Amino acid sequence: MKILDLFGKKDSAQELGRTLPYRIASEFIPYRLYANRKGSALMLLKLKNLTAEPVLSSIVVEVPKGLSLDTTGLSAAKELRLGMLAPGEEKEARAEVFGDTVTDKGEYTLSITAFIHYRDYGHVLNAMKKKTLLEVV
Repeated sequence: MKILDLFGKKDSAQELGRTLPYRIASEFIPYRLYANRKGSALMLLKLKNLTAEPVLSSIVVEVPKGLSLDTTGLSAAKELRLGMLAPGEEKEARAEVFGDTVTDKGEYTLSITAFIHYRDYGHVLNAMKKKTLLEVV
């Protein structure tokens, strides 16, 4: 990429791939679900850009068997597109997690993946995963 340096362009893809791109925070309201009952908990997600570049961002939330991201009980994954995040900017997203009559007691591990895209949402430059627990009593 030395030819790009000659023309004053920099390769920001390498910089974005080296460091942790985001800080992901999550919380549930209410903080637990009840077993063998229909109910839901609102998951609040906060995503902060830790890079020095503005980035196109999205989040994918995945839930295990027994939970769902819609009222019908069929959706196990959901993509939330956040748009451009400036350096240091923080955006909030929400996803509702549903329990059903087949949801047993225990702790359920949810997976949160934050992506940095380039050009459009079809091209991924970097990603970061986080796991969080939801208690069912």
